[in-house]
Amino acid sequence: MEELFLPTLHTFAMNNIFTGSMGLFRFRAEPHVVMATAKEVDFDQSSIFVQYWHGLYCYEKSQMEGEKTFPMTEAGRQEMLQWLTENI
Repeated sequence: MEELFLPTLHTFAMNNIFTGSMGLFRFRAEPHVVMATAKEVDFDQSSIFVQYWHGLYCYEKSQMEGEKTFPMTEAGRQEMLQWLTENI
């Protein structure tokens, strides 16, 4: 089976929302970035909120089937990937 794609932590640290899919499985990952300084992200305080659903419709027109918050760390990113993969 093909692996889900998740962007790097840098993408989330730049406050970018990411949406992805595999077949009818869809998900949305929204970062909650806390800044340590004006130019530096506090990764220990930041997180990524993820929701998933199955279906043909976009986020706004769908009912979420699951949601979870992960730390904005590489370990958190890997945990998010595993959680999403388990729910395909």
